[in-house]
Amino acid sequence: MRRRRTTLDLDAELLAEAERNRKGMTRTATIEEALRALIARDAAERLAALGGSARDARAPRRRRVDEAR
Repeated sequence: MRRRRTTLDLDAELLAEAERNRKGMTRTATIEEALRALIARDAAERLAALGGSARDARAPRRRRVDEAR
């Protein structure tokens, strides 16, 4: 993983609340977790926006599991 050093101007109360909620995490880890959550939320929103656009799609065939094995 490549690291980048940066300076941020953050809301002190917001950061303090996040740090209280994530006891034992460093500030860097707290901010990285927040960025991952933001990325995941955006991906979920993009997926939801597709809204099942392939309405005529059928479920794929499933392989049967041989119970004798």
